[in-house]
Amino acid sequence: MKITVYSTPHCPYCIMVKDFLKEKNIVFYDLNVAENQEAADIMVLKSGQLGVPVIVVEKDGGGEEIIIGFDRDKLLSILDINN
Repeated sequence: MKITVYSTPHCPYCIMVKDFLKEKNIVFYDLNVAENQEAADIMVLKSGQLGVPVIVVEKDGGGEEIIIGFDRDKLLSILDINN
């Protein structure tokens, strides 16, 4: 499973998502869309969103889940984590 967080440095919800993943010892890639236009373009193509955070979870068996914003319950479910 590969997790990518599209974020900006000062976005409070981005910080919450990254802190949550770190607490759960989940490895993720953090792409700063404020400094990386290519990442911003990919984020918009995948999610249709201009706002951050956008979390893309690429599953091992194929397919991906896209989470808009910090949705703790959806993250727990997709990542199969017990509180």
